[in-house]
Amino acid sequence: MTSPERTERLVLDGVLTAAQARQTVNGLLAVQRPDGAIPWFRGGHLDPWDHTEAAMALDAAGEHAAAEAAYRWLADHQLPDGSWYAAYADGEVQEPTDRARESNFCAYIAVGVWHHYLATRDETFLQRMWPAVVAAVEFVLRLQLPGGQIGWKREADGTPAREALLTGSSSVHQALRCALAMAEHREEPQPDWELALGQLGHAVRRHPERFLDKGRYSMDWYYPVLGGALRGEEARTRIEEGWDRFVVHGLGVRCVLPNPWVTGGESAELALALWALGERDRARRILEWVQHLRAEDGLYWTGYVFEDDAVWPEELTSWTAGSLLLAVAALGGDEATVAVFGGEQLPQGLPPDCC
Repeated sequence: MTSPERTERLVLDGVLTAAQARQTVNGLLAVQRPDGAIPWFRGGHLDPWDHTEAAMALDAAGEHAAAEAAYRWLADHQLPDGSWYAAYADGEVQEPTDRARESNFCAYIAVGVWHHYLATRDETFLQRMWPAVVAAVEFVLRLQLPGGQIGWKREADGTPAREALLTGSSSVHQALRCALAMAEHREEPQPDWELALGQLGHAVRRHPERFLDKGRYSMDWYYPVLGGALRGEEARTRIEEGWDRFVVHGLGVRCVLPNPWVTGGESAELALALWALGERDRARRILEWVQHLRAEDGLYWTGYVFEDDAVWPEELTSWTAGSLLLAVAALGGDEATVAVFGGEQLPQGLPPDCC
């Protein structure tokens, strides 16, 4: 069980009390399997991105051993090409349910590993995980397209996708910055990564035509900010442009237009993006609103269909709780969470000669 002192950084007035934070963290721990895997819920599937997000939330709560077990699961089950399958039944490595390998799913290990290192300063852990991070980054960069954007997956038969997703590429942008921060810490320069990061960031900022049009999805609205490619006035302008389309006052953030469905994960991620822009009050307000999704066991329902007054789907997902805990940790000043999502000290990459 989580001790009180470990969750004091997750107390946020109007959002979580100390007791509620402990209950949510204990709920996450209950979902985690003995081998370290963190599926969406017990009996549900595991994907590497959401597994990592939940592990980061455990680190933010001071549950470093549990988080390390989650990263050990990734290192132990990495495929020979540096990737992971997109989905595993309840985290069973012998039961992949989607054999495609998605670029942002595979890249996100870099964010998690750097976050864990900043939370623990465990050099032995970083030494052990570095080869897995390198292999994952190299897998992802083999999917980078000439315009800098990242092809969104490699099919089960090995065919690389020739299309890129703005949300996925924005997440990869954050991951590459964390990978380069690790490389700098280890004094192992990675000039190819720096060039790739610069090209990717430029594509996200300046070339929307290089990505599939998914503008109906709120993630495509805020992820260029959350992933660190957009900051300052450009980021604020983007947030304002989408606010009235995606934000439902008092409830949270729509997942996709025009559906009357707000989701906890998107709401918490928007709060993180707002916090990164210095919009603390709006970030806090979103987190207050989304508490209507909190269940009695401290986990959170995935979403709510407000026209029908119905929770849907009826799933208490680890990644929804994880995203909320990370947003609260950022607002609370947790050092590791601030570093990977604020990004002020993360490398920027080499800008391309374009535009």
